[in-house]
Amino acid sequence: MAENDSNLEEELSFSPSNIWEDIEEEEHDEIFDFADDYSEFLTTAKTERKSVEEAEQILRENGFKSISEYGELEEGDKVYIINRNKSLAAAVIGKEDLTKGCNIVASHVDAPRLDLKARPLYEDKEASMALLQTHYYGGIKKYQWVNTPLAIHGKVVKEDGTPIEISIGEDPEDPIFVISDLLPHLAKKKQGERKMKKVIKGEELNILIAGIPIDDEDVESKLKTKVLKLLNDEYDIKEEDLTSAELEIVPAGKTRDVGLDRSMVGGYAHDDRVCAYTSLRALLDIDSPEKTSLIIFFDKEEIGSEGNTGANSEFVDSIYSNLLKKYKDRYTMQDRREMLDNSKALSGDVSPGINPSFKGVHDLQNAATFGKGIVITKFTGSGGKYSANDAHAEYVALVRRIFNENNILWQTSELGKVDEGGGGTVAKFLANLNIDVVDIGIPLLGMHSPFEVISKADLYHLFKGYRSFLEVE
Repeated sequence: MAENDSNLEEELSFSPSNIWEDIEEEEHDEIFDFADDYSEFLTTAKTERKSVEEAEQILRENGFKSISEYGELEEGDKVYIINRNKSLAAAVIGKEDLTKGCNIVASHVDAPRLDLKARPLYEDKEASMALLQTHYYGGIKKYQWVNTPLAIHGKVVKEDGTPIEISIGEDPEDPIFVISDLLPHLAKKKQGERKMKKVIKGEELNILIAGIPIDDEDVESKLKTKVLKLLNDEYDIKEEDLTSAELEIVPAGKTRDVGLDRSMVGGYAHDDRVCAYTSLRALLDIDSPEKTSLIIFFDKEEIGSEGNTGANSEFVDSIYSNLLKKYKDRYTMQDRREMLDNSKALSGDVSPGINPSFKGVHDLQNAATFGKGIVITKFTGSGGKYSANDAHAEYVALVRRIFNENNILWQTSELGKVDEGGGGTVAKFLANLNIDVVDIGIPLLGMHSPFEVISKADLYHLFKGYRSFLEVE
């Protein structure tokens, strides 16, 4: 190829570069330090409630106050709003009037998991074990959750309203829990002819919890009663209290570095706490933006964003109403409408990275690669863009410009080959409010599994990309 042709190809084509190939030592250290901080957060924030709790603590340490602590809001004020301890909004008030809108990064902090049923505890006399029944939450491969160390996190609320926090399985001195799979010697007929979705069935996701019966001849269910006694002694709860509980079963253990070069991070619930954390850290760097900078953590995305803590609720409207109420002596419905119409958003959510063992599910020209930065996903959905947000070309061009001007490396992606599958994010619910929005995340391997993997370089560029967007004029 002639030299001028080579230059022309380089000038006209689009080929995302690898972050690691041209990196200064200073940025290398920044990437690894940022990843260490994120790993600590992910290890601690094992549930949506804990994610909100950790975020609130970080916000308060950095000068943010609850909206209830403000008489009125002014330029530069740092404020947060919590909705039922499961969703959160935080903002830095900008120089422009609130009716000029906000720059928003919205993500979700729920993750696929196992929930305990309302009456979970039972005794299997033949096996001489006490077990807990579960109901899986979100889209999981059920077979991935067997024979792996599990922890229990959540809250039990007693009849009088007293909350009891539960966290068992994370401390090295704690016991852990497990769902036992069938040994291969006996699985040929029982499991061998099942399809993947039914290798382990939902009703087989039962957790081993105890094996020593209570020493009382008058008790019929000795193992179950022993568990209830242990719970009553430790937490002052009884079986009926479990009907008003939210107890989640999640993988036990810490977030870890992956690879000999430690270039990756592995752990539970990168989807989507990686976007939540990076948006939070980005907001902390902003002091006096032109437009108000706003981040939102939603719940219930993994089951369709339903309920009053999900994106398909009135929470965004409530956020805007509360901000306006503290910002203006009086505001009108038109003020709130203008604030929504003039807002711009990024929907923070991860994308499937190219899996080296299963490349066939990807259109490789339109797939996300580790180490090549932020992923712009113009549309999601499935089956012909059904149930998708499809961002306008003008808005994607604006986002491209923001990233390019701030040296943020980015790439594009779809969720896979056109007829292979699909999925959705919170973007469509923001779009329904007449907010321009596009999906921005990073590549992920092992999505919805107990142990997901991301690139540290992508993680850091996501933080920088969100920061650039939140403070843009």
